[in-house]
Amino acid sequence: MSTVVDAYWAAPAIARTVATLVFVCSLGVYTELFSIGPFWFHWRFLFKFPPAVYRLVTSFLITGPQIGVLLDTYFVYSYLSQLEKGNSKFSRKEDLIWYLMVVGSVIIFLDQAFVGFGRYLPALLIAICYTATQDQRGQMAHFYVVTIPAQLMPYALLLLNLLNGWIMVQICLCGLVAAHFHDFCTRLYPEFGGGPNLLPTPWFLSWIMSTPRVSNTSYGSSYVPPRDDQPRGGPLPDSWRSAGPGRRLG
Repeated sequence: MSTVVDAYWAAPAIARTVATLVFVCSLGVYTELFSIGPFWFHWRFLFKFPPAVYRLVTSFLITGPQIGVLLDTYFVYSYLSQLEKGNSKFSRKEDLIWYLMVVGSVIIFLDQAFVGFGRYLPALLIAICYTATQDQRGQMAHFYVVTIPAQLMPYALLLLNLLNGWIMVQICLCGLVAAHFHDFCTRLYPEFGGGPNLLPTPWFLSWIMSTPRVSNTSYGSSYVPPRDDQPRGGPLPDSWRSAGPGRRLG
């Protein structure tokens, strides 16, 4: 049992967290432990009081039914792990978080404008599959019982969703467009157009990830305070922080 727990905590943090949320929420919905209502999104929910902002996240957490709970969770973990561990575009965790925020926002916009489905994990899965396999051109990948070029995996997943109806194909196309949009803004335009990265990771995500400092260990995460020889971030000006230790009055 301890080996399983150690392996779980040793997995990439973002992929592990997202896959766990997907599995737990999906299992809860399909066993009727949770209502599926909070996992649907429509723009009108943002204008109720209080605004249902949480639906911007929960609408990405429900897999397909039955075997889809396991397969979709596995694919989400697999492709997010590839992005988190071996993709040069996401050298920092905040880069991957920003990617998920951008791609998720584009998916929601396209769905609300053209489709109206309301649940987005199939689209997100297509998006992260496309992004992960762009650096694997020339390699082969296993798709169930067949072997295909790695870069064709997102299109194979898209064809597979034909079995679930045209609306599922439409929502998956939203994910494919979102992934293409991110790739154009962050890689194609800077490399071939000579322009800047149009979607740089915002500074506040880096600030959040570095304050407080978090150290991943085999048993989880622990807070690591800055050493005395390291600059300490915070709202106080440097002149105040360099004045020495405080003294209690009285």
